[in-house]
Amino acid sequence: MASSLTSLVNDDGRYQKSFQLFLERSSEHQCMQDFIHNKLPDILASIGNGKSHLNVIGVGSGAGDIDLEMLSELHQKHPGVTVDNEVVEPSSQQLHNYRVSVSQKKDLDYITFTWNKMTASEFEEHWKEKKMTKKADFIHMIQMLYYVKDPAATISFFQSLLDKNGKLLIILVSGESGWGKLWRTYRHQLCNPDISQCVTTEDIKNILDSKGVRYQNYELPSQMDITECFTEGDEKGELLLDFLTEVLNFSKTASPELKAGVLKLLRHPECSVESNGKVIFNNNLGVIVIEQLT
Repeated sequence: MASSLTSLVNDDGRYQKSFQLFLERSSEHQCMQDFIHNKLPDILASIGNGKSHLNVIGVGSGAGDIDLEMLSELHQKHPGVTVDNEVVEPSSQQLHNYRVSVSQKKDLDYITFTWNKMTASEFEEHWKEKKMTKKADFIHMIQMLYYVKDPAATISFFQSLLDKNGKLLIILVSGESGWGKLWRTYRHQLCNPDISQCVTTEDIKNILDSKGVRYQNYELPSQMDITECFTEGDEKGELLLDFLTEVLNFSKTASPELKAGVLKLLRHPECSVESNGKVIFNNNLGVIVIEQLT
């Protein structure tokens, strides 16, 4: 990332605020829910293979809304099975929100929650230090591989934890999305070199293909209303621009050339469509499902 720009992840408060607005303006959670209720049950059907206890790891679980929906589908597919659920999440606020959700929900007594306030790499370190031998039946990483140094190594580690018939589920923005176009064009100006921030499912598929790892993949259509980004000084527009660029106070800190270039690109047909006075950004997601290394 250009030295004058600060990554949005450095300010958790503003990050959470812009993320919340992103969820309000996009169909992100809706398209994930459609996938969880319509496709995920078939994926989960074969895990466990008759076991009475299943181990689940959620990496970058956030506030747990999506996790709890997946656990509910898992329970419906494998009724009567107990679940040990390792939650890995570095944000104390998000972890707190997740715990509150769990305390308010009934019928979760079949799940034991273990709370790990740590990043994926800290969790890996902790796992290796403790010489853990436990295997996982289902691991999910939803919208989190942007925040690791080396996605290939992270995937390898978690894949190595899968038990027989285990599944690793990855959800990221699709290479075909507006994000893909934005990152291909402005990777050097916007992307934080300390993490893999500008990674799409296209990149992950290339990594897996080069290693000969088999996977299933799905495209999830999603969109986001970014109209406010084009109104100079609009507070919500500025928050959305921060989220899109992952730069703290992008509007105020980016050079006029970079700002103009990004705004122009966000309107490009490969990124967005304009209809009824609104600019609708292509927020398509991709899902990749990997099995145990054989």
